[in-house]
Amino acid sequence: MNGHRLRVSLDVSAVPRSPAGAGRYTLELARALGELDEIDLVAVSRRRDAARWRPVAHGSVLAAAPKTRPVRLAWEQLRLPGLLAGARLDVHHSPHYTMPERARVPVVVTIHDLTFFNHPEWHERSKVLVFRRAITVAARRAAAIVCVSATTADRLHEVCEVRAPVFVAPHGVDLDRFTPNVPAPGRDEATVRALGVDPVHPYVLFVGTIEPRKNVPALVRAFDRLAPQHGELRLVIAGQHGWGADEVERAILAASVHPDRIVRTGYVSDDALPALLRRSAVVAYPSFEEGYGLPALEALACGAPLVTTSGTAMAELAGAAAVLVRPGDAEDLARGIEEVLAGPAAVSRAERRALGLSVAAARTWAASAEKHLAAYRRAAEQGPG
Repeated sequence: MNGHRLRVSLDVSAVPRSPAGAGRYTLELARALGELDEIDLVAVSRRRDAARWRPVAHGSVLAAAPKTRPVRLAWEQLRLPGLLAGARLDVHHSPHYTMPERARVPVVVTIHDLTFFNHPEWHERSKVLVFRRAITVAARRAAAIVCVSATTADRLHEVCEVRAPVFVAPHGVDLDRFTPNVPAPGRDEATVRALGVDPVHPYVLFVGTIEPRKNVPALVRAFDRLAPQHGELRLVIAGQHGWGADEVERAILAASVHPDRIVRTGYVSDDALPALLRRSAVVAYPSFEEGYGLPALEALACGAPLVTTSGTAMAELAGAAAVLVRPGDAEDLARGIEEVLAGPAAVSRAERRALGLSVAAARTWAASAEKHLAAYRRAAEQGPG
């Protein structure tokens, strides 16, 4: 089986035009899988989205999924199994919790995090109901499960009966774009200035979707503790609004003592993000819990100092390369940021940076694709669940 070239379909129908989180994962994975000699990739896209995916899948696209999520979920169960059966596939990969339960080909399912079980208040109620059931079904019936971190894999075994073999396949990072090396003199400064960030002032940077689990209000409180001692310091919050963003916005307004020193960029394009990371004095990623925490890896790849939360997938990823603080503790978060700003011995900062670059060097999308390939081979050997 290991010498066999696998024909694998990947469901890309949920990836938006401005992807974040699981959307970024699916997009980058598709690109990496498309470069593997061992795989013939078929992208399963929305009906009018084929042109976006043809270059990635070398022209092999099944453009059949409806646009809206509720209809797409029904289509996945009722219509997708028949399409897969006619496509002469070895494996189908569902990269976002759900799976076509009546598929006649082996199905691999990616589980990103388990917060639908332990923190339902972080999600829309409809999503909680759908994805709790989907995860439970996948754990029992998938031919293989991919978890994006060991933290997620451990949690999956705690909340579900898991019959499928589980593979840990961490996300990767594009080391050509996310690098500590500035592409040309002055370009980073021009890029961040175009985002509304004055490169003259040092800034603490948050990157991520604005939603309750990211704990941005605690970051605002931590910034306000530091602001009087660091008169030039700014807080830059970069990311698009997600579910519950209005609640987060109210909390930010209530927490902020120095709103004139907070810069909101909104969604930042892939091309601009590395410059924003490289120019930062600190990248703070204070999320309560994540399946992986890709912005933390991208920060390390750019050589940026990282402060993130202990006991999480980000801590699993970064280890000693990051300053770790207690989840939800604004005072400890302020201490961690101050540790970077005030600076321990210069050699210690250099050691952290070197550790971060070493972590990032091992976490490429090509390496992630190889781990997915192992899951596909196992699934193909097992057959349909």
